[in-house]
Parts: sequence; C-alpha cells; structure tokens
Amino acid sequence: MDECPRAGLAEEATAAGAPVGPQHWPLSDRPGFLARRMHQIHVSLFAERCAAFGVTPLQYSLLSVLRDLGEADQTTLAGAVALDRTTTTGALKRLAARGFVSRSTSPIDRRAQICRLTAEGTALHGAMEPAARLAHAVTIEALTPAEQDQLTKLLRRVINGHEHRRGQAIIE
Repeated sequence: MDECPRAGLAEEATAAGAPVGPQHWPLSDRPGFLARRMHQIHVSLFAERCAAFGVTPLQYSLLSVLRDLGEADQTTLAGAVALDRTTTTGALKRLAARGFVSRSTSPIDRRAQICRLTAEGTALHGAMEPAARLAHAVTIEALTPAEQDQLTKLLRRVINGHEHRRGQAIIE
C-alpha cells in the first residue's frame, strides 16, 4: 500500500514548506536525521567522559534540575527534562537507590513525591560537572564560539516552536 496513512498529509507538508514527491532527499539534508546523529554523538561523548560516575545523561539532567531548584515533585522534574513521568520516576528511583536523591510523600498532595539531592548527590553532581561540561563542549567543538552560541539559540527556537506538543515551559 502506497497511500498516505492520514488524509491531508501532502497538503500539510506543502504548507509547511516541505517538498512533496519523489525528489532526491539525502539524509544529510534532513533536520530530524541530523538531530538524531548529534544526540548519538553527544551521548557517546558523555558516556566516555562520565563513565566513572555511572550516571546517564538523563540522570545527570535530573541531578542538575534538583541542584537548581532545591526540591521538586516528580511531575515538575518530568516537565523540566521533557520526558514522561514514568521514565522520570524510574530514573529517580535508581538515583534514590544509590543514595543520590531522597524521595518523600508531599504533605500537601499525598500522591506526589518530593525529591531532593542528598549530600552524596550534591557531591556527585559537583564531581561530575567538569566532565559533563566537557562532553557538551566537545559535542560542538567543530564550531566557532559564535557558531556554538548561534546553534544553541536556533535549537531553543526550534524547541520553543513545538512546546505545544509537550506543554512545557519555554526554554530560555
């Protein structure tokens, strides 16, 4: 079957400025492919530089948000890292099992879990921050400093243009 799974797909693509039809479209011209490759490269660099800490990029993001906020419920944390609550809860449980995060029932809403960094979590975050920063820097080191800044601004702009998809706050 060669028909579109959704009526109006071609019209939607044309309205968005995407060419429709059998034109040659190399992977190197596809923003989604390029974003996925950049993510793969970054995860690999993060793993190389942060392997000794045994923390994933998602877990590091959660530690960073908790460092900045002091405490937050799991729903807030899920929104901050732009992931679903189930995935976020699993990552938080693993961090708690290692003693890096404490989780307790909210006195205001007994369904909510309030999370905080423990002293060990604060120490871990501080110890791994230079390696994590280096992984981010190496990810975009092929660019000049001005281009790195421009890339970050453009990525924010693309993300903010799609925030309705997740209901997240605008990234500044």
